Amino acid sequence: MSGAPTQHTSGPYLPIAEHGLIGDLRTAALVGTDGTIDWYCCPSFDSPSVFAAILDAHRGGAFELSAAVPADTKQFYFPDTNVLITRFFTEDGLGEIQDFMPVAEVGEADRHRLIRRVVCVRGTIPFRARVAPRFGYGAHRHTLRILEGAALFASEALSLRLTATVPVEYDETDVRAEFTLSWGETAVFALDRATGGTPPEGCLPAAAEQAFTATVAFWRCWLRQSRYRGRWREMVHRSALTLKLLTYAPTGAIVAAPTTSLPEQIGGGRNWDYRYAWVRDSAFAVYALLRLGFAEEAESFMGFLTQHIERRENGPSGPLQIMYGIDGRSELPERELPHLEGYRGSAPVRVGNDAVNQLQLDIYGALLDSVYLYDKWCRPLSSGHWRAVCDVVGWVCEHWDQPDEGVWETRGGRKKFLYSRLMCWVAIERAIRMAQHRSLPAPLDRWGPVRDEIYWRIMNSGWSPRRQAFVQYEDGDVLDAAVLMMPLTKFISPNDPVWLSTLDALGNELVSDSLVWRYDPEVSPDGLEGDEGTFSICSFWYVEALTRAGRLDEARLAFEKMLTYANHLGLYAEEISHSGEQLGNFPQAFTHLALISAAFNLDRALG
Repeated sequence: MSGAPTQHTSGPYLPIAEHGLIGDLRTAALVGTDGTIDWYCCPSFDSPSVFAAILDAHRGGAFELSAAVPADTKQFYFPDTNVLITRFFTEDGLGEIQDFMPVAEVGEADRHRLIRRVVCVRGTIPFRARVAPRFGYGAHRHTLRILEGAALFASEALSLRLTATVPVEYDETDVRAEFTLSWGETAVFALDRATGGTPPEGCLPAAAEQAFTATVAFWRCWLRQSRYRGRWREMVHRSALTLKLLTYAPTGAIVAAPTTSLPEQIGGGRNWDYRYAWVRDSAFAVYALLRLGFAEEAESFMGFLTQHIERRENGPSGPLQIMYGIDGRSELPERELPHLEGYRGSAPVRVGNDAVNQLQLDIYGALLDSVYLYDKWCRPLSSGHWRAVCDVVGWVCEHWDQPDEGVWETRGGRKKFLYSRLMCWVAIERAIRMAQHRSLPAPLDRWGPVRDEIYWRIMNSGWSPRRQAFVQYEDGDVLDAAVLMMPLTKFISPNDPVWLSTLDALGNELVSDSLVWRYDPEVSPDGLEGDEGTFSICSFWYVEALTRAGRLDEARLAFEKMLTYANHLGLYAEEISHSGEQLGNFPQAFTHLALISAAFNLDRALG
């Protein structure tokens, strides 16, 4: 899936899609098709950046490594792994960079080793490197010293150690190298977090080979758990590998994306920090991975919920927040970084997320649906888990009728969104199923009537006679792609006439060549400036809705078209522009989990 060779222009910013992702289940790095690492946070996903040239080409910092002569490039993943290969095609030879982060054992976890192995495959190729960290989102100064054969970059909060098998030069802040490799020769660069308890360690070619072999083995061993044998297996497995990369191993949290502030519109202000664990996204990710046979991630997520999240009795968003830090912390204050210009001038750059305090009732349905599937496919709930489920469902029964900010996290005021009502119905319905299946104690005489009340409220107040469709909020007329989840959650038959009418209305107004807009912000102001692209998760929901309605030819064509919008590695950002450009934080868990679900159900329907 390497695609055509890439010829890089002189512009300072690569397209968002011209990147691959590597990681060690604690943090991750973006590697451009030009060989530059332009996004890397250490020691964890939500730590301040070390390299952030993707958000400011001049102040952000980068680890540049490439052929020193004009070259075309191709990028691909070593099969069935998250080891990234970037190849350079020159007139005099062929070389490649093998980028990976070893998934360390517990005792080595603090090292966060990033290895870049350069290999000359044919001929002779000159290479050049520049290692220019800019700590603290480019705001913290650092010193550079050469100690014991390694370059030590030291800032107040973090130090990194660079070792290399080729001679390097340095100035006050950066390290540079120029070297030439002939056929079969290699050079290795290793960047480690320097801690008091971690002894200095170089990375000789033999050690790099050993780390490469171990990293390949780790990812292939993990992927072998997959039970998926259907069509589009390569894309499904790439999405699964990506979701795993977005997992924070120490707690089981799953980040929505490993980046912040990549824009939904070039030059616009819809730039958000996604390096946190949304309850909704994590729950859907657990569903997608369970579908494929990955039970460990479900176990870890359940552990995250029970061990790292304290249930709040009177929080503004109910017993759970909509998101948490990857360590379970609840405070995620949002601030802007005015010293960074933003990707292609798309300011502001934000860290933290003020949506943490929003009320989004739909998270309870997403959570309880994943708990239900965990109980069904993984292992029965413990008594402690069931007590927590009962508490959450009791709260939902009392509060489901509140207006909220909704699944799209609008900042234009609360409404009685249909999707929020739908997922409150899901929360109660799944809990009733578990209670009946496991003969668990539950106030069913309370839960059942509330579930039915929500059903009739949606059917009566969520339906627009004028639009002949279910709409965004009660007694309104605005269409919203979130209602595509109605048949997917088994709220309504996928062949019900009122649903088929809704599906046609959505297709006529919000769908363009398989791409789906969330809603029209001109008729439903969301309190945010600027436009946005189509939402890829909605596009995959549309595929699944068509599938369940029996419109398999349309579903398959829409799915195949969506695959053409992936980047050369099979990765997706959050949105796609009118020109087919990937927009938003990258890669996006929401998109990949929806791809898995759509592929699974479409493949099963095709037989």
